[in-house]
Amino acid sequence: MKRVFASDDKTFNDQLLEFIINFKSEGEMFNDGDRNVIKTKIIDGVAINVKSFRTPNLINKFVYRFFRKSKAQRSFEYAQHLEKNEIGTPKPFGYFENSNALSFKNSYYASAHLKADLTYRELTTDLKYPNHEAILRAFTRFSYQLHQKGINFLDHSPGNTLIELNNSDYKFYLVDLNRMKFGKMDFEARMKNLSKLTIHKSMIKVMSNEYAKVSGEDEANVFSAMWKETQDFQERYHRKKRLKKKLKFWKNK
Repeated sequence: MKRVFASDDKTFNDQLLEFIINFKSEGEMFNDGDRNVIKTKIIDGVAINVKSFRTPNLINKFVYRFFRKSKAQRSFEYAQHLEKNEIGTPKPFGYFENSNALSFKNSYYASAHLKADLTYRELTTDLKYPNHEAILRAFTRFSYQLHQKGINFLDHSPGNTLIELNNSDYKFYLVDLNRMKFGKMDFEARMKNLSKLTIHKSMIKVMSNEYAKVSGEDEANVFSAMWKETQDFQERYHRKKRLKKKLKFWKNK
């Protein structure tokens, strides 16, 4: 097993490695998903979160073995990049990979387990959430900060930002980090980056107003672009769902 640790604390690292090796039998289940499994465990008084990535298909077993970094490695390295840029994310502790001479098997990413007060998703499902607009505006400023630092979080979606309230001193933490790009973002890329977050026009109005304030862009242009990108994403999303439904129907016919 390949193992990479963030610190030189041998005692902690040995315990973390033992957790990874015995992942199936140890730890508390946090999320048993179709694609990935997340478990938690306390190690030396620290709450640890380990994501076990699904074993890739036959082609990707070869690709990840020889040509592309694993999701676990990318998650770890991107988390360290976020930390260096003072962007919130649960503290990374390490990543682990199983492979043989010809094929990649599976991987794990370990980070701190953060118990947040909510995610962005709650803002989309409860428009009367306490201090809703203030949180939304703070989130928009956080997103602008990402854009200014050239961090294009490709999975900038409702469940992937954890929020701590801290008596109105709102803190934001990115999770599910394995898909990112880095570099200068033009206006179109910035608006597209915000397109997966909400279907509510009222939220887009607030976000575009705040984004215009902090960026100096024309508010009407920001709203028009942000709303258009949101609608375009929703159309692509629902078109894909309809296609999957048809394919499933013909497959089961």
